[in-house]
Amino acid sequence: MSKTASIQQNTAHRLIGVHLSTTGGVANAVRRASAIGANTLQIFSSSPRMWRASKIAAEQSSATRAAREELGVGPLVVHTSYLVNLCSQSQDIREKSVQAFRGEIERALALGAEYLVVHPGSYRGMTRQQGLQLATESIQQAIAGLPWQQTLFHILIENTAGAEHSLGGSFEQVAELIEHLRPHAPVAACLDTCHTHVSGYDIVSETGWAETMAQIERTIGCENVRVWHCNDAKAVCGSKLDRHEHIGEGKIGLDPFRRLLREPQFALAAFIAETPVDAPGDEERNVLALKNMLA
Repeated sequence: MSKTASIQQNTAHRLIGVHLSTTGGVANAVRRASAIGANTLQIFSSSPRMWRASKIAAEQSSATRAAREELGVGPLVVHTSYLVNLCSQSQDIREKSVQAFRGEIERALALGAEYLVVHPGSYRGMTRQQGLQLATESIQQAIAGLPWQQTLFHILIENTAGAEHSLGGSFEQVAELIEHLRPHAPVAACLDTCHTHVSGYDIVSETGWAETMAQIERTIGCENVRVWHCNDAKAVCGSKLDRHEHIGEGKIGLDPFRRLLREPQFALAAFIAETPVDAPGDEERNVLALKNMLA
């Protein structure tokens, strides 16, 4: 058996993908994902740095669903715009964020996406508890009346790099927000390896890895982690600096990714690289790096 065939055989039971551009349409991103060996992918459904966004056209929705079915690509993960701050003390920003987040959900539902990843935001000028309450209320407002009940759709709260006033900088904060939202929305977690590392969790040493996995289970619950963002880190553990690096080329290194992809409690999770695109072929190279972990 060739090395490529061996990799394909061993990764058939793992969902491995990458964040891709939607230039040419979301269906085109699905085809690109399949072409580079990914069986899942993440996208922005609109510009991540603009408040206003167009609705998903019916033709794009049907083309995306057809491409996914044809190629067996899924889940489809949508990442929320960077502008959204659901716990801002500014009423204007918060209102814009609620409206923008509602649009994100509408587009995700139109595309048939399973997951919408969101950073809760910054509660600068308030206490963490006030920020948590505002984020909860904002998400409740954004989802009110939307037809997600008969779908597989989930909002995923992503852990952050732990910067001051950033909600979600610890597993406990992610778990707390999920607990607050669960009666009102389909909600789970997305964890980022770079964010986990730079926020102060040791995932590099074997002992630290075991302790970190135990903390995830105690707080969020491993079964609630639906997506892992697989990013190496340019910065050291505890630095709070969110700087992504190619798989195996940063301060995390290869071994933690190998452990992650082989953890049985995450067998149903999607592993998606958000690594830099410094040269043509980088998306495929990072997908292959993750798939090689199981070869």
